[in-house]
Amino acid sequence: MRRVYLDHNATAPLRAEAREAMIAAMDVAGNPSSVHGEGRTAKGLVEKARRQVATALGADSADVVFVSGATEAAALALVGRGLRGGDIEHDAVAAWIDADLPVDRDGKVAVAVPGESVLQAANSETGIVQDLPQGLALTDATQVFGKLPFAFNWSGAEMAIVSAHKLGGPKGVGALVMRRGTDLAAQIRGGGQEMGRRSGTENVIGIAGFGAAAEAAMRDLDAGLWNGVEKLRNVLENAVAQAAPETKFMGKAVRRLPNTSCFAVPGWKGETQVMQMDLAGFAISAGSACSSGKVRESRVLRAMGETGEVASGAIRVSLGLETTEDDVMRFAETWLRHLERHRAKAA
Repeated sequence: MRRVYLDHNATAPLRAEAREAMIAAMDVAGNPSSVHGEGRTAKGLVEKARRQVATALGADSADVVFVSGATEAAALALVGRGLRGGDIEHDAVAAWIDADLPVDRDGKVAVAVPGESVLQAANSETGIVQDLPQGLALTDATQVFGKLPFAFNWSGAEMAIVSAHKLGGPKGVGALVMRRGTDLAAQIRGGGQEMGRRSGTENVIGIAGFGAAAEAAMRDLDAGLWNGVEKLRNVLENAVAQAAPETKFMGKAVRRLPNTSCFAVPGWKGETQVMQMDLAGFAISAGSACSSGKVRESRVLRAMGETGEVASGAIRVSLGLETTEDDVMRFAETWLRHLERHRAKAA
């Protein structure tokens, strides 16, 4: 029986449009910094992708700086700035901020001084969507980009970070989007590429794939395809809730990403569930934060006031555009069978 991939918030499968753009870019031999014809062709691919990403993000092309991913974008934006945020931010952001802003039980962060704060647009574990205040220093738009409408120029944020592989582009490329005039020093210095913000020869192949994926993602979003994914997510949650009423769902009372369900059965370890479901042919993740294959108690859920039992027992199921109702029902049936075994052992 075929495997079912339900871990799209970790990474999305490569889109056909991105693959085609990358294969075409492989035939371009020039360095984007070179002035000859081959160099100008390579530069043209980079600038085309910049326009595609900017359009998809509701930003200006001149505001998009290509980097190696959201982690580098976060470091470029945050190092030395002393900004504040809640303890729900991704590790790549949390590493550079004071995580002391209050978080309520619905996962919402109270931002008192936007210009001195960061706030993610949506959480990767719970899917909870934040209300972004005007004047925010930075927002992590990595999870919302391509799944929900997001326009940087209307967000009120000074900077935003995004990553290609979350919306079907290649791994290893992302972008920092910033308003013109933002005071930001380059960390990687050299040839002055990317408007002097990030030196080093551009990853032309990856950037071309990013642009194509962003354009395709906006097409799918405009077509309302994620509405269907949300319905499947709700089918899954209803099936689980009916058979296992003790299950706790995170963020169900507030707006969430359409594809994300994070839930826990107290006393049943998330890591155990992930391994059991993997052996049964389903790829999911623990709701707790994962780093280099290590699983630990979710600080996001702890920040929301959940108990250690819930924070260590949560799993995240994140659907994609290719997910079917059969996939969802097979998952629910398999998960419930393992839950019955867990109940029997605990009795």
